[in-house]
Amino acid sequence: MGFQKTFQLSRRAKGAHLVTDEVEQALGDGLRGIKIGMLFLFIKHTSAGLTINENYDPDVRKDMTMALDRMVPESLPWKHTDEGPDDSVSHTKTALVGNTISLPITNGRLNLGTWQGIYLMEFRHLAHTRTVVATVLGE
Repeated sequence: MGFQKTFQLSRRAKGAHLVTDEVEQALGDGLRGIKIGMLFLFIKHTSAGLTINENYDPDVRKDMTMALDRMVPESLPWKHTDEGPDDSVSHTKTALVGNTISLPITNGRLNLGTWQGIYLMEFRHLAHTRTVVATVLGE
């Protein structure tokens, strides 16, 4: 048993955004019948990523953005700036964070840890709507 669904996350500007509820809403009742399975999420963009991290303290989101900005600063002499000065720097951050995550499904629910949530890491300054492909495999 499995299914695949493509959906859009809400429009957001640069930052780390907790999107667990939005993902669960997009999947709707599709998870309900899965006793044991896996959810694979793939973001169809090269300037935003997906990750799992601590979901309680909003300072974690600020820290993640700050750390990535220090590791990959916009002030480097980037060559690929066709879509603006944050173009190549965003692609580089996506390469570090990744564009795919996998999560276990148990008894119709995402089996995340108590303090874990799904994050959209948006690396562009201007707000963008991001498309995600969800693939669910299970029994």
